[in-house]
Amino acid sequence: MKIIDLTLKNYRNCNNIYLDLSNDKILIIGKNAQGKTNILESIYFLAQLKSPRTSNIKELIKFEEEDFEITANVTKADTDINMSLVYNKAKILKLNGLKTTPKNFKSALKIVLFSSEDLMLLRGAPQDRRNWLDRAISQIYPAYDERLTKYEKIRIQKNNLLKQPEINLDLLDVYNHQLVITGSNIIFLRKKFINDIKNHAITKHSSIAEFENFDIKYEVEEESIEEIANYLKSQLEARKTEEIARKQACVGPHRDDIYFYINNNDATKYASQGQQRTVVLSLKLAEINLIKEKLGESPILLLDDVLAELDDIRQNYLLQAIEKETQTIITSVDTLLFDKNFLKNVTIYNIKAGNII
Repeated sequence: MKIIDLTLKNYRNCNNIYLDLSNDKILIIGKNAQGKTNILESIYFLAQLKSPRTSNIKELIKFEEEDFEITANVTKADTDINMSLVYNKAKILKLNGLKTTPKNFKSALKIVLFSSEDLMLLRGAPQDRRNWLDRAISQIYPAYDERLTKYEKIRIQKNNLLKQPEINLDLLDVYNHQLVITGSNIIFLRKKFINDIKNHAITKHSSIAEFENFDIKYEVEEESIEEIANYLKSQLEARKTEEIARKQACVGPHRDDIYFYINNNDATKYASQGQQRTVVLSLKLAEINLIKEKLGESPILLLDDVLAELDDIRQNYLLQAIEKETQTIITSVDTLLFDKNFLKNVTIYNIKAGNII
């Protein structure tokens, strides 16, 4: 899988940019706030139809403009695909000139984004870890996003009910029953993904930290859908009074957490900064391997200013671990972090004020 070229129109501060991305390794150089991260964000948006930086799509439109457009030519399994996304009050999605559904559109391009914000994965809130997990799963299991959306709709309806002065307990039971069905499917897929990615992550981790044992666990211990459903049902019943008192849904996958362990110790609490960064680096590289294993092709790797946050050992490991068949697009403030051999085969762009110079 490879992006051949990318065109941006009115995307954030990028007025009209065309990039030839046909090389396997691309380096975009620029100072802060010049637009280099916006380019990676646009590729992410093309792949996932959402931004990793904002939930308000209107923020992606260049100031004083009414719409934005992202166009890319992609090769996938020896097939050429033209992807076009125009936003003007609504998304217009086209593959090879024909309108298509979000589900079909997202199937055309797979990416793994590794940014400096990801290094907060272990130190951040449970929501950060759930977001990482949900984004990663949706690239492998296309129906996952639909299940999340359905769950959220039911949860919001339940929360609205819990805020009422008088609560219809029969309706509350209906919502809980629906949450058990949708929630157990979400948890099952989350646990399946963690089991799938774990071995890849352990291998990557041991290459950097040879004498450390790494593990990942999901908060819910039950394995089968039936066991998970029974667990959710019992938890919802046991905490029904609490939910009524707090006027919000307190049980379900929207509250679960993911735990990372180094030598059986909780890495979110006891790992050093270097150890935490090794965990995140291992997870991102494992994600690439898992997508390749499941879908038969490597995703596009987007590295957004992340090298500056890593020490020399982890920088070198990351650059050496990038496989030849994985197209990699990197942003950085300069070329000082890269050795001369790496830069020999890299296409380099300089960006300033949203323009390639």
